[in-house]
Amino acid sequence: MQRTRFSVIALCALAIGCGGTSSVIPSEPTGPMTFFVSSATSTTGNLGGLRGADAICQRLATTAGAGARIWRAYLSAEHDPDSGAAVDARSRIGNGPWRDANGVLIARNVDELHSRTGDAALFITEQGRRINGQWPGSPAPVEHDILTGSNADGTLIRGETCNDWTSQSASLNTRVGHSDGLGPGGSTAGTLSSWNSAHENESCANTAPRGGAGRIYCFARN
Repeated sequence: MQRTRFSVIALCALAIGCGGTSSVIPSEPTGPMTFFVSSATSTTGNLGGLRGADAICQRLATTAGAGARIWRAYLSAEHDPDSGAAVDARSRIGNGPWRDANGVLIARNVDELHSRTGDAALFITEQGRRINGQWPGSPAPVEHDILTGSNADGTLIRGETCNDWTSQSASLNTRVGHSDGLGPGGSTAGTLSSWNSAHENESCANTAPRGGAGRIYCFARN
C-alpha cells in the first residue's frame, strides 16, 4: 500500500510538478492535447463573436499540431450565430476526456470538469506554458483571468458576455475564471479557486485590470 501511494506521488511530481490546487489526480501523460488556455490574448472583449473565438482556438491548435480535431472556445453567449438561441459554454465542448499540452488529464467528462478547480500546472497554453497568476514564483503581470461569461456549472450569465463577444464597450463586463485557481496572496476563498467563474472583470474595453489578458479556454469537441 505504501509503495502504491509513493508511485502516485512520484508520477505527479514528474508529470506536472504537483500544483497545489489540483483536484484531479493525473493519469500517465500519454494522451493527445484536447484542451489548452489560448496563448493569444485580446485587449478587449471583442473576439469576433463565437465564430471568431472558435477560429482562434482552431488556429492555435493547428499551429501546435492538433488541428485535425474540431476546436471550440469555452464561451457562453446569448445568441448562437447558427441557431440564434442562447448557448452555454459547457454544451459547446463535447464530452471529453480532456488533456493539456503535456498530455495530463484535466477531466474525464463534463461533470468532472465543472467540479474541479483551477491549477497553474495543468491549465496551460497550447505551447505548454503556465499563465502568469498568483502561484509562487509567477512572473508579472497577473494574467490568470480567462474570459467565459459563465456560471461555475458552465451555463450562461446573461449580460456578461461582452455582447456575445463582439463588444469593446466600457459599460459592459464579463465573468472570468482563474486558470491557476488562486486569488490575491494565493487565496482560494469563495469563488477565487474557480477556473471558469471567479469574478467579473472591469469592462469589455480593457481585459487587463483585475488580472486578465483576454485569453480563452479551448476544447476539442471530438
